[in-house]
Amino acid sequence: MSLSVALTGGVLSLILDRPEKRNALDQATISALLGELEHAELDADVRVVALRRAGKDFCAGADLDELLASATLSPAENEASALRLGEVFRGMRALPKPVVAIVHGRALAGGAGLATACDLVLAAESSQFGYPEIQRGFVPAMVMTMLRRLTGERRAFDLVATGRLVPAREALQLGLISRVVPDAELDATAGALLAQLAATSANALALTKRLLYDLDARDFADGIAQGARVNALARAHPDFQAAIAAFLQK
Repeated sequence: MSLSVALTGGVLSLILDRPEKRNALDQATISALLGELEHAELDADVRVVALRRAGKDFCAGADLDELLASATLSPAENEASALRLGEVFRGMRALPKPVVAIVHGRALAGGAGLATACDLVLAAESSQFGYPEIQRGFVPAMVMTMLRRLTGERRAFDLVATGRLVPAREALQLGLISRVVPDAELDATAGALLAQLAATSANALALTKRLLYDLDARDFADGIAQGARVNALARAHPDFQAAIAAFLQK
């Protein structure tokens, strides 16, 4: 099985489970991720999704055997294949629930893209990130959309043109990840964060996430107006009314 799944306390853990391949993304793994994201959206018991890894590395990117075999396919076939991974990226952003990557080891190429497509990225201090596609005569194409937004164009070009590996502390400074945690504390820190998110108002989190990414396509004035509309939606929800009433009674 290329993806192991567990649901505990509102946290759906999706565990990349091809350690012998450094959790490289083959079509079976991509299909499994898509299926689980669809399940997560429909299952009210799922409050947050955690993306983890089995073995030493988080994810080495595309499966090289499949990538090599793709040279014999037509451009249309290869575009359709690439878009399957793109659907995973889009699915994580569209999911109205937080998606958290918990990164040990290396997250490379599409694996780095998979991590940065998540809403939050917790990384072990010893972890590394990189986009080495150009060193193999390839292009870090789909991940560029996220990378440019996270780091800015000059830093993004540095990363993709050189393919260099970035340690976790630098990845944090670049905006690629959310937090760096000592290796020995990563699991405990991740557990506490996931529990906090699972206990938070699902409506408030969904509205917050939708607004955050919706702002990418808006100018300043339109963004403020959209924020006001979301504010009004939040005020009408029972979660907000109950939380305010409880606070006032303290």
